[in-house]
Amino acid sequence: MRIIILGAGLVGGPMAIDLVKEKGFDVSVVDISKESLDNLKNYKSIRCICDDLSQPARVKELVSDQDLVLCAVPGHMGFRTVRAVIEAGKDVVDISFFSENPFDLDELAREKGVTAICDMGVAPGMSNLLVGYVCEMLDRTDKVRIYVGGLPKVREWPWEYKAVFSPIDVIEEYTRPARLVEDGKVVIKPALSESELIHFPDAGTLEAFNSDGLRTLIYTINAPDMAEKTLRYKGHIEKIAVLRDTGFFSSDKIDINGTRISPLDLTAKLLFPKWKMKKGDEDITVLKIITEGMKNGKTLRYIYDLYDEYDRHTGIHSMARTTGYTATMAIRMLAKGMYKQKGFSPPEYISKDEGCVRFIINGLKERGVIYKESVIELKIKSENIKNTV
Repeated sequence: MRIIILGAGLVGGPMAIDLVKEKGFDVSVVDISKESLDNLKNYKSIRCICDDLSQPARVKELVSDQDLVLCAVPGHMGFRTVRAVIEAGKDVVDISFFSENPFDLDELAREKGVTAICDMGVAPGMSNLLVGYVCEMLDRTDKVRIYVGGLPKVREWPWEYKAVFSPIDVIEEYTRPARLVEDGKVVIKPALSESELIHFPDAGTLEAFNSDGLRTLIYTINAPDMAEKTLRYKGHIEKIAVLRDTGFFSSDKIDINGTRISPLDLTAKLLFPKWKMKKGDEDITVLKIITEGMKNGKTLRYIYDLYDEYDRHTGIHSMARTTGYTATMAIRMLAKGMYKQKGFSPPEYISKDEGCVRFIINGLKERGVIYKESVIELKIKSENIKNTV
């Protein structure tokens, strides 16, 4: 089976390495960066193609003779790239986390007879799948909380942060308004808002802030109270808020001594080298998913915890493992014919099939990415979740 990966970055490369180990898979990977492709030079069985994925027509040509497509381009390219793949009539799994509404691709995918699974990473991704899985078991869902962060294991001043995926997508997290559900209605709040401190046994005390990570859950899960928050080391929010509120993330060009320049371009030029994960830099991924509701007259709280670290043996970063392996397990799921729904599918649609859920969870476990499940019966009226984690 021929599989092509669009993007060979921090996540795309490790996905290619994982898939090429599968018997019967013929793996190709495309990227405009020769440097990124060179990172795969020790894997002779991976076909590396240096090409420009910003051109939809070229994307269609590249995937034309492939059986399955895995899209790992930066978020600002994601929607048009996935659309081009669908127009080419190819089943696709996407982790680009584009800002556009993925349901806008549903009609086209159905028309082309394509299965298009988007947001299939760690969060969004496994967070959606596991929330959906619990909601399938509950008679009524009352609350959903998702806390997630990818962080450097070693904290270095001043940012105490390294970009474990596309840095421009990180800035998008800090600027894109966050959609939450309160009292059954979608509300919009600023990113970085409503900060809180949460202690995690393996990672210590982290700060959490509103981010736009619920994504499709807003439309697919019937729960009156849902929120997703991003995790960082303490003090990070204030530093980023200063940059944002001063205008450093603005894309509107300003005049500096007769030269028109975007503050965002300058910020990116200064920050990205400092945020870049260097060879040997270790990272961690922290994820907590809390879903609460009623089952047979009982109030239950399902909790999934993930703590993952950089793999010193393989040299693969944790965010690449937790995001990438979720997507490669979805590719394997499609290759085996386990999931055949046509049209656009967010991860929570997959959760309707317990066999698919267990296939992905077990595949991740085999790769050292382990989700710990716990269930608590609440004897009293539900308290504020943030005081229980």
